[in-house]
Amino acid sequence: MARILLTAGPTRAYLDDVRYLTNASSGRMAAALAAAAIGRGHKVTIVSGPVQVAYPRRARVIPVTTTAEMLTAALAELAGCDGVIAAAAPCDFAPVRKTPGKIPRAGTGLTLRLRPTPDVITTLARRAPREKWFVAFALEPGGDPRRAFEKIEAKRCDLIVVNDVTAMEGERTAVTVYDRRHDAVGSRAGTKLTVAGWLIRLFEDRLQA
Repeated sequence: MARILLTAGPTRAYLDDVRYLTNASSGRMAAALAAAAIGRGHKVTIVSGPVQVAYPRRARVIPVTTTAEMLTAALAELAGCDGVIAAAAPCDFAPVRKTPGKIPRAGTGLTLRLRPTPDVITTLARRAPREKWFVAFALEPGGDPRRAFEKIEAKRCDLIVVNDVTAMEGERTAVTVYDRRHDAVGSRAGTKLTVAGWLIRLFEDRLQA
């Protein structure tokens, strides 16, 4: 049995007290992974951004809103887990300054100055002991793995799961998993629940999860 820390869903970067930047991550893949892992006897803690999906009742869920909050919550749980599955799609940029209240509508448009948000999986991997394993997800147009190869090095992950942007909000997905040598270790397509079950078994085989 492994104690798995799972990041899930989108995060938000507020422009003012009303508007925010985010993405279309639904949390469905993370919910499917949690259900599959629990079904295999693992313990799951989910750090999740705002989603409508229902997570398994046997999972421990920690709700967050921003990328910084996701990182803080995940760091607090890191010592108590054996490995991390980073299925979340954190917002990568935030306004340099959040405007109090509500920005008035301007006929000339609005110019935003953005800064990068913390990289959740990279920070976790760098602060963790060597015995902990890490799996990242990479959403790439057409499932192109080239940028994923850069990510697996930068994020210090053991495996990376590459899927196409069409998986966002959908019920189905198609994934290919790569290791640190950039070798494909398997591919699967189908419903997210079916693919999640296959992924958890693969992680068990490759990472001793």
